[in-house]
Amino acid sequence: MMERLREGVNSIAVKIILGLIILSFVFAGVGSYIVGGGSNAAAKVNNTEIGRGAFEQAYTNERNRMQSQMGDYFANLLADPTYVQSFRKSILDRMVNELLLEQYADSLGLRISDKQIRQQILSMPEFQNDGKFDQEVYAATLRRAGYNADSFAEYLRREMTRQQILFALQGSEFSLDSEVTTQSQLLTQTRDIRSILLNIEDYSKSIELTDEELQEYYDANSSNYTRPEQVKVAYVELSAQELKSQVAVSDEQAQAYYQENLDKYSSIAQRQLSHILVQGDDEAKAQAILDELNSGADFIELAKTKSEDIGSSEEGGSLGWVEKDVMDPEFEAAAFALQNVGDNTGLVKSAFGYHIIKLDGLKEAQATPFAEVEAEIKVEIAEQQAVERFYELQTELEKVAFEYPDSLDDSAQAIDQPIKTTDFISRSDAPELLLTPAVMQAILSADVKEDGLNSEVIEVAPEHVVVVRVEDSRDETVLPFEDVKEQVNSELALVKGEQKALDLANLVLEGLKAGDESTLSTNGLEFGEIETIDRRSPLAQTVFALAKPESGDKTYAQATDLDRNIVIVELSKVSINEDDSFNTQIAAQLVRTGTQQDLAAVVSTLREEADIEYYAVDTQP
Repeated sequence: MMERLREGVNSIAVKIILGLIILSFVFAGVGSYIVGGGSNAAAKVNNTEIGRGAFEQAYTNERNRMQSQMGDYFANLLADPTYVQSFRKSILDRMVNELLLEQYADSLGLRISDKQIRQQILSMPEFQNDGKFDQEVYAATLRRAGYNADSFAEYLRREMTRQQILFALQGSEFSLDSEVTTQSQLLTQTRDIRSILLNIEDYSKSIELTDEELQEYYDANSSNYTRPEQVKVAYVELSAQELKSQVAVSDEQAQAYYQENLDKYSSIAQRQLSHILVQGDDEAKAQAILDELNSGADFIELAKTKSEDIGSSEEGGSLGWVEKDVMDPEFEAAAFALQNVGDNTGLVKSAFGYHIIKLDGLKEAQATPFAEVEAEIKVEIAEQQAVERFYELQTELEKVAFEYPDSLDDSAQAIDQPIKTTDFISRSDAPELLLTPAVMQAILSADVKEDGLNSEVIEVAPEHVVVVRVEDSRDETVLPFEDVKEQVNSELALVKGEQKALDLANLVLEGLKAGDESTLSTNGLEFGEIETIDRRSPLAQTVFALAKPESGDKTYAQATDLDRNIVIVELSKVSINEDDSFNTQIAAQLVRTGTQQDLAAVVSTLREEADIEYYAVDTQP
C-alpha cells in the first residue's frame, strides 16, 4: 500500500494537483494576509478606516438598545439572517455618514477647542449631582461606558464637530410666516359631515349561496384554507425561578450570611479629596506648585489657577467624596494613606500626570442592622441556592436526555419536573416558550421531528432551559372542502354582502351627486347628525380629499371603515381655525424638516464624491 502511495505521489498528474492546491493556499490563504489589508476594518472612507472592533461595539450597543425596547419581537427578528445583515449594514452606513461629516468639517476648517470640551463636560447632566458637576460621578460614568478622560474628550470633539455642521444648516434654514399659517390652517382644519353606515354583515345575512358557488370560491381561494405544518410537542422545563420557590431559608442561615458578608451591608469608607493636576511628565512644573503650597499658598487658589484637571479646577480642586477602587491605583494609594483632615501629599505620579492631593474629610464605614436587611438576605440566599441547584440539575438533565433519547420520562424524573404536552401546534399558535427561535429550530430539526429523539438542553432565558421532543406531526395541507364549508360560506357571504353594499352606495351617490335624494328614502336610508371631524378621524383620508363645497352645496364620497363596512359621506362645511397657539411648534417643525432634508442632501453628495469600501459586515462576530 505505501509503495503504491509513493508511486502515486511521484506521478505527473498528482504533482499537478498538488501544485494547484498549493497555489490555492497561496492566493486564498497567505495571500489574504498580503492583499487583504482591510481584514481588521469594517469599512474605509477616503483612506480612513472604521475599525472592526468599533463597528462591532456599535452593533452590540444598538442591538441591546433595540432588545430592551422591543423584547422578544426583536429577538425573533434577529433569527432572520437577512434582517441581521440589513440591520448591521444600516449601523455601518450611519458610521460612514458620521465619518464623512467629520471629514467635511475638517475640510471647512471647523475646530473644537479644549475649552469648549471642558465646558461641555461640566454642563452635561450625566455628570452632575444636585445640579453641580461631580468628579466621582464623572469618573464612574466614564468607567462604565468604557472610556477614559482622553478617549471621552476625543469622542466629544468628534460629536461636537459634526454638530457644528448641523447648527450651520439649522442657522441657514427658516420658515416664512405664510408657510406657517398655511400649514397651521391645514393641520387644524375641521370638516362638518353626515354619514350613512352600510354594515356588510347585515347585507350578508340575506345572501343565499349554492353549493356550486361555495365550491367555486373554495377552489379559487384554496390557499386560505391551508392548515400549516403542525406538531404535538412534549417538553420538560427547568427554571431557577421555579426552584427558588422551593427553598426555605432559616433565621440562623440568614444571620450567618450577614456576619460572613458584613462588608456588603456596611457603608463604604469614603474620603473627601481635592487635588491639583499637572498633566503629562512635567515634574518640574508640578514641583514648583508644591513648593508654593509648602510656602503657605492657598490650596484652593492654586487649584483654580494652576490645576489642569478639566472637571475640578473651578471647584478649587474638589473631587467630592471618593471610595476605594474608583480612582487610579497610584492616586488612590496616596490619598488613602493620608490620616488627618487638612493633610496633603507630595507629588503623586499616575497615568494622568502629577497630583498633589489634599484630605478634606473622612467617613468611616457603618454596618446596617441585621433586622433591616434580613428579608433581603433571605431572598438572596434563596436565589443563590436555587441557581446552584439549577446548574446541578441542568448537568443531570443534559446527561439523562442524551442517554435516554427516546423518551422524556427519565429526564423528567431526574429533575423532578412534570412532562408538559401540547395539542397540534404551528408557529402561529405555539406557546410563548416554544416560540423561542432556538426551541422552534430544534422542534423542526430532523433529529427531533423526523427521528423522534429528544432535543439538546436549550436555554430560553438565563437559568431557564427546556428539552423538547415531537410526539406527532402532520404536514401542511389544504383542508377538505367539507371541513371548511361553514367558513367558506361565512367568508363568501361577507364578500357578496360587501359587494351588495358597494352597489347600493354607488347607486345612492350617483343620485346625490345629480341632486336626486329619492334613492335614500327608496332604500330606507338617511344621514345621521352632523359631526365635526379633524385629521385624526378614521374617515379623514376620504373626507379631507374632497373639494371644499360651494356655499350651500354639499359634496359626497364613499369610504370604508376599519371593519370593512361601507360609509356614504356628505361634506357640508370646511372650517379654517385661526389658532396661533401651534405656530411656534409648526415653525420649529418646518425648520427641523428642512434641516434634515439639507443634511440628507449634504451626506448624499459626500457619499457620491467619496471613496467608500465596505467589508464583510453581513457576518456576525
